[in-house]
Amino acid sequence: MKVIKNIEIKGKHDKPILTDLIYKENASPKEVVIFCHGYKGYKDWGAWNLVAEHFAKQNFFFIKMNFSHNGGTVEQPIDFPDLEAFGQNNFIKELDDLDSVLDWVRTHDMIKDEINKDCISLIGHSRGGGTVVLKASKDKRVSKVISWAGVSDFTRFFPNGEILELWEKNGVAYITNARTKQEMPHYYQFYTSFKENEAELNIKTAVEQLNIPYLIVHGDKDETVLLQEATALENWNATSQLKIIEEANHTFGSSHPWIEPSLPKHLSLAVDTSIEFLKA
Repeated sequence: MKVIKNIEIKGKHDKPILTDLIYKENASPKEVVIFCHGYKGYKDWGAWNLVAEHFAKQNFFFIKMNFSHNGGTVEQPIDFPDLEAFGQNNFIKELDDLDSVLDWVRTHDMIKDEINKDCISLIGHSRGGGTVVLKASKDKRVSKVISWAGVSDFTRFFPNGEILELWEKNGVAYITNARTKQEMPHYYQFYTSFKENEAELNIKTAVEQLNIPYLIVHGDKDETVLLQEATALENWNATSQLKIIEEANHTFGSSHPWIEPSLPKHLSLAVDTSIEFLKA
């Protein structure tokens, strides 16, 4: 198994996009799978490395990426040493980052003998599930798309009323990271960027416009993104497929750090279902 960590891809927003490549080095063109993390996530979180290995063993060329403004750095891609970058993140930057990775995949010489550049699929977890659907609905380079515990509406990230007014007045709002105990900033630009691009960032519209194979994987015990969001996604696209994993939570049983040698059973089901879908 070939594993190349922390490749820096130049993006559009002054910070590199860190990526990992995991694949069998056999000079045989392979379907590419690009994995996008969710909110307060990163490519090395939990069991994502094991997920990558499972796909690679099935002869996929697996790429997992850190969005440029997710709060990590080149020197420390795990957790959130750069809270200023985290606060300046927004949905448009993440879509641009994914676009830059797609450009890199299709043009970079170092991987040209290992990939089928005309067969690229996207997987997104949680907020990343919304991002990959938005990208797939408009980008003809994407062949198939999968959301794991994916959100159905980005407005869930924004408050109303007095809290929104206070955010505008202060210019910044903070959310506590339960694991790291950091007070993580969101600058008001996160909201204004969304409002300025609200039509482009409408997940319902994107799902309705999808004309490629679309798989929705969701746990019925998801405490963060409720199952009703998955059923809404399914209802918006007649050709979509919904796989409900019984008793699975938002991370399909994974947590950080993940020190077990194998995948948790619910995440293993998500992986197997996704591989079967991609190979169909």
